[in-house]
Amino acid sequence: MSEPGPGDDWKVKLRYGRISTPFQHFALIADGIAGPLLDGFDCRPGPAIMSIKAWASDADEAVDMICNVGGQIGFSLKGKVEVFDAELDQPPREHPFAYNISFVPYSDASDCDE
Repeated sequence: MSEPGPGDDWKVKLRYGRISTPFQHFALIADGIAGPLLDGFDCRPGPAIMSIKAWASDADEAVDMICNVGGQIGFSLKGKVEVFDAELDQPPREHPFAYNISFVPYSDASDCDE
């Protein structure tokens, strides 16, 4: 597979088979705990949701990616990972990859007054 060049309408070419990829596109969200994160990532320590988009061979590989990438960044998964279809923001590459990694902190229910 050759990389689409700048200015190419890679989404149209992908849709109509002018470029192809062995990968599928996924969006994933995972519940977990943000610790000290690597430079370039921002989230207060504590409960958070991590989201990514990924090009992967299948959903299982995409889940492995969010687990591994999260761990490398400083995020520990504590719950299930949900996998969705999503709008393509980046073209496929020669190898699987994750992008648009973000975090949303939330308050743990035990922090709330009843």
